[in-house]
Amino acid sequence: MQTILELLNTQMNRPVMYGSFAESWFQYLSLFLFLLTMVILTIRYRHADERKLQLFLRTMAIIMIVFELYKQINFTYVNNWHYQWYAFPFQFCSTPMYIALIASFLKKGEVRNAMYMFLATFGFFAGAAVMFYPSTVYTSTVGINIQTMVHHGGMAVMGMVLLANHVPLDIKSFLKGTYVFVMLTLFAIILNGMHNLWIQDGSFNMFFINPLYHSEIPVLNLFQPLVPTIIYILIFIFGFSLVAYIMLLGRKVFAKQPVHELTYESV
Repeated sequence: MQTILELLNTQMNRPVMYGSFAESWFQYLSLFLFLLTMVILTIRYRHADERKLQLFLRTMAIIMIVFELYKQINFTYVNNWHYQWYAFPFQFCSTPMYIALIASFLKKGEVRNAMYMFLATFGFFAGAAVMFYPSTVYTSTVGINIQTMVHHGGMAVMGMVLLANHVPLDIKSFLKGTYVFVMLTLFAIILNGMHNLWIQDGSFNMFFINPLYHSEIPVLNLFQPLVPTIIYILIFIFGFSLVAYIMLLGRKVFAKQPVHELTYESV
């Protein structure tokens, strides 16, 4: 077991973002494989039926969860088996693997439709943003670097498959996906409060909205010191929702069929 854990903790030079090939080969390779996979799977699942689409989402979610379990074990192992609460798997980028897994077992209906929209807009944006700008995700551990690329790349791939082929393009449908995001944000607030009150072990900042810590989210971190926590959270929800809707608007530009013809009945 010790040998396996040491193997899973194999080290490498920490990748540099958009540097020379010697410094950034891992990022360039990851980006190439991500784009290639996204194009292939988006085309492959363009006309997928309900069963195939759900199997795809389930498979992607399970892969991401397995890699997440590895990350949790590795982080705990390298810290003398003391759990690292900062790595608790409920950051915003953690949620697509849960939502995809749940959605893959649901029958056609409003709840599944809302989850699909969440993955197609919020999930796609967050995953693609990290893949193209991985400024804070790289470490010196080989497995963790692979995990973060698989995870965020998987988010973006699932999102693109759904966004390109399987979700409506109207604002009413988008708002249903926003409800999922709001519910997840509320749950993150509850988790932050529970840790602040009862656990208090290390840092714990789910969704980066815990009032005990300064936000690390670009642009939004400018507002946090200036407004009350509740206002900052509302700005956080609005900001993420706006960017997610821009993803939907981008899809509209390239839509071949009229918006009114693309409905949930086609999923």
